[in-house]
Amino acid sequence: MSKVKYYYDAESLSYRKIERKKRTTFKYASLFIIAAGLFGFMFVFIASQYVESPKERALKRELQNAQLQFELLNKKMEQAEAVLSNIADRDNNIYRVYFEANPIPEEQRKAGFGGINRYKSLEGFDNSKLIIESNKRLDILQKQIVVQSRSLDEIAILAEEKEKLLAAIPAIQPVSNEDLTRMASGYGMRSDPFTKARKMHWGMDFTAPRGTPIYASGDGVVERADSNSSGYGKHIRIDHGYGYTSLYAHLYKYNVRKNQKVKRGDLIGFVGSTGRSEAPHLHYEIFKDGDRINPINFYYGSLTAEEFNELLEHASLENQSLD
Repeated sequence: MSKVKYYYDAESLSYRKIERKKRTTFKYASLFIIAAGLFGFMFVFIASQYVESPKERALKRELQNAQLQFELLNKKMEQAEAVLSNIADRDNNIYRVYFEANPIPEEQRKAGFGGINRYKSLEGFDNSKLIIESNKRLDILQKQIVVQSRSLDEIAILAEEKEKLLAAIPAIQPVSNEDLTRMASGYGMRSDPFTKARKMHWGMDFTAPRGTPIYASGDGVVERADSNSSGYGKHIRIDHGYGYTSLYAHLYKYNVRKNQKVKRGDLIGFVGSTGRSEAPHLHYEIFKDGDRINPINFYYGSLTAEEFNELLEHASLENQSLD
């Protein structure tokens, strides 16, 4: 039950009931509401500084997870950059050196992206600088991977060509040591067996019995297998590619035909004494880009060091050739 308040009226010498005016009631009510609102706002404001809402907690967890993922991404990029740097170093200093290819300049490997602003859409955010730098690193890393991939493709092609070159170069003795009577004459000035005059001997003479097998000294295609070249009698020429040609002269008979593909070590013919020849032997020559060169330098594929030194000693003797 509400209390009733009275006041003493001096004029009437009596107590009168206090009647609150509506305007006063409204005024007090408004003040109360305003004070309550201010108090509530202050309470919410202060609470928001110290107490997290469920939404804020969820957003904070998402931010922490994003930061963790970003740190992991940075570590992965650092690892990828280190691995790629190691591959690039080996590429320039081992692979490309071995295959005689020019190294890729560092500025080409690590070139940035000039011109238009590629990252304008990433500007204006709280972490724009961080996001833009990460995207730049990823783009540069991607470009480096593309450059390295192309380089390795080139190295693979060079390796395949190198393998073909090594297989094609005349690299073995065309007559086995077991079948040789002796190495009769080498490359250089020799005495002609018919005129006895000193003249240039453009190949090496291997003496062996008639019918001794003759082997292709490298992969190639038979360019000629005929007796239509003066002095050589029945002879074979093999085009090895890369500017190399080998010639086998004074044969007894052939075991190949023109345009036939041969591999190193294939039986191509037999020792004879056809053409301008004094006795059964194989006259062997090598051409590089059309010029005759000394065959002594092309036996690394079939002779030991001792056998090569013995062959070199015999080849250097200025004796009489057999053709």
